[in-house]
Order: sequence, then structure tokens, then C-alpha cells
Amino acid sequence: MHTKEEKLAAFGRLLDTMDALRAKCPWNASQTMESIRPMTEEEVYELSDEIMKGNRTGIAKEIGDLLYHMVFYACIGEEEGSFDIADCIGRICDKMVFRHPHVFRADGSLVPDGEAPSAKEIADTWELVKAREKDGNKTVMSGIPDSMPAILKALSMQEKARGCGFDWEKREDVWDKVHEELGEAEEACGENDRAHMTEEFGDLMFAAINAARLYGIDPEVALSSTCSKFRRRFTYLEENTLKKGIHLTDLTLAEMDAIWDEGKARGL
Repeated sequence: MHTKEEKLAAFGRLLDTMDALRAKCPWNASQTMESIRPMTEEEVYELSDEIMKGNRTGIAKEIGDLLYHMVFYACIGEEEGSFDIADCIGRICDKMVFRHPHVFRADGSLVPDGEAPSAKEIADTWELVKAREKDGNKTVMSGIPDSMPAILKALSMQEKARGCGFDWEKREDVWDKVHEELGEAEEACGENDRAHMTEEFGDLMFAAINAARLYGIDPEVALSSTCSKFRRRFTYLEENTLKKGIHLTDLTLAEMDAIWDEGKARGL
């Protein structure tokens, strides 16, 4: 691993590289925060993919890509006279110090070992600590972006509510809610009211995400795994049909199910 000095030198090299690209590369020079944003979102998902794969080399690469984007935004901010990278780093450090009174004293010194609360106690009061923060979010939920994907948004909302003490006392109790929402969704489908159906399916999925969270399962990872499994099995079905010169539309559902089960039996 690298020393602190080597890490600082590497970060300085990144800043120098950004300055050179911004000054001498026409493409880099033409970029704005708005034009970079979609690419940043892509980089976040690419990092997420590598984390889910457990690929440490890939993770390191994607962290570098994402860090490049952060420096890019800060460079543009500096050119505008709005802020620079030191402002960004200073603000996150100040925020983390404020939010961790069990680590940092008011004077900035470290709290002695053995005086910190448990991880659960910290998590259970996290949102209440953030609510006291200067220039923080006006409400607990206001910090959740509207553009966040729905599964991640639901999970974030549930975690923030838990941080204020609003959660199930026993995780087993959530299943009554899941079953209740399943029944209401089924009932709504019988009414054939699309607005009501949409509402109840949303409630059902929110409850299922809540259950996953309470049992320590990342719903995004779980659903992504199921999507990958479905892709593998459907691809097997498709490939084994094409080998016989048959189109999927020429098969009955029972025939497709038989090939599907064959792929499942092979561990796909």
C-alpha cells in the first residue's frame, strides 16, 4: 500500500492532469456540469457492478473514474468562481466531524477509545444528529433525490425513518404488512382501476423492500440477481429453440416451460 505522502502526490497529479486537459483538450474544455452528469451516473452504476461482482481490480478502476468526475465538477466550479476542490473536501470533513460526536470532540480532538456507543445506537440516532446540522436538510426525507431509482429511493426512505426510531419493533412483524399489501393489490386488480392498481402494487413493492431491509438483504442486489438468472434461463430457452430451427412463437407454453426447466436443472 502507498504512504500518505504518495497518496497526496497521486491526488495532486490528478488535479494537474485535469488542469492540462481543461486547457488543451477541446472536448474536455467544452464540457459543463450538465453535460457530464449523465456520464457520472453511468460511472456510479459501473462501480456498483464491480462491487457486486467482488472484482477488486474493477472497483479500483471505477473509483478512479468516479473521482475524475468529482475533480471535473470542482474544476468547473473553480473556473466559475463558485467553489474549488478544497471547499468540497473541507465541507465533507466538517460534516463528518459534526455527525460523529462519538469520534470527535467539539474542539476537534478524538474521543478516547471505549467511550463510543454501539454501531446500532449510532444508526438509530443518525438522522436526528443530521437534523441538527447547520445548513442541513429541512426535513429528514428532503435529502432524498427525486431522480433516484425507485428501489434505492424506497430503501433510503426506510433507512432514514429507522434513523429516527420509526421502524418495526420485531422484523417478523413486517410479514403481516406484506401479506396485507398483497391482498390489497390482488383486490385492486379485480376492480380493474389502473390508478388504484398502480397505488397498491407500489405499496406491495415498498413492503417487500422493507422486509428485505429488515432481514439484511439488499433489494437491489436481490432483484439484480434474479434478473441475471432470468436472462440466463431465457437465453438457454432461446438458443435451444434456434438450434432446432424453431421460433419461440411456434412453441406452446408447455414446450417452452419444459426447456426452461431443463436449463434450471442445469443450474442456470
